[in-house]
Amino acid sequence: MTNSLIVVCILTLIIHTAETLSYSVRFAGVKLNKIAIALSLTGIIVLVSRTANMVQAPLTAKFVDYAKIHDTFPLENYLRIIMLASSLGTLIAIALFPTFVGLFGRIISRLEIEGSIPKLLTSVTISQLKNTRKYIRKPKVKLHAFRYLGIPKRFIVMNIFITAFYTVGVLSSLLAAHLVPALSTTASQASGMINGLATIMLTIFIDPQLGLITHKAIENADSRDQLGKIYVLLMGSRFLGTLLGQLVLIPAAYTIIWLVQLI
Repeated sequence: MTNSLIVVCILTLIIHTAETLSYSVRFAGVKLNKIAIALSLTGIIVLVSRTANMVQAPLTAKFVDYAKIHDTFPLENYLRIIMLASSLGTLIAIALFPTFVGLFGRIISRLEIEGSIPKLLTSVTISQLKNTRKYIRKPKVKLHAFRYLGIPKRFIVMNIFITAFYTVGVLSSLLAAHLVPALSTTASQASGMINGLATIMLTIFIDPQLGLITHKAIENADSRDQLGKIYVLLMGSRFLGTLLGQLVLIPAAYTIIWLVQLI
C-alpha cells in the first residue's frame, strides 16, 4: 500500500499546486491587461486539477477497502499524510508564484498571437523551453509588507475555512465509511455535502470579493502593485486552510455519520 500512498500524495500535490498557481495566472493577466485570456487559462488549470482528483479519489478509497480486511491498517494516518501532501503542494505553489507570473505572462502573450491552445503547444520549440530559465525568480516574503493591504480579516478567515472544507471533503467521507461499515456506501458518497457547502461559501463570499480586488487593480496602478502581495496572502491562507483540515478531519467524519444516519 506504500506505493499507492505515494501515487495519491503526488496527485494531491499536483491538485493543490495547480489550483494555488491559478493566482499567478490572474496576476499575469492583470499586469498585461489581458484578464480574459488569463481566466481562460485558469479554467484549463482547474480542469487539470479536477482530472487528477478523479484519479486520486478511487485510489484513496482503496485504502478504506484494505482497512476493512486488515484491522491494524492505520487508515487515519494515511489520510493525514495525504493532507500533508496538500499543504506541501500549496507551499510549492507559493514558492513558484514569482516564477510562474512571468512564465504565464509569456504564455498569455503567445496565446493571443496563436489564437488557440493546440496551436500554442505545437509552436513551442526546444530553444523556447530552454529560455524558460530566465523567468525563474526567488520568492521574497516580508511579513511587514502585508500589514496595510486593506483586505478584510473576515475574508482571509473565510478563505482558510473554505480551503479546510475542500481539503477534508473526500477524505472525511471515506473515514466515515470506515467508521460505520453498515452505511459505508452512503457515507462515501457524502463528500458532496461538504464540498457543496464549501462551493456555496466560495461563490457567495470569496469569488465576488476576489473579482472586486482584481477589477480595482486593473483600474488603479497603485492597487495593481499591491495585487501580487494580496494573492500571496490568499495563498498563505489556503496553506493555513490545509493545516486546519488536519483538525477538522475527525469532526467532519462524525458529522457525515450523523447526517447519513438521519437520511
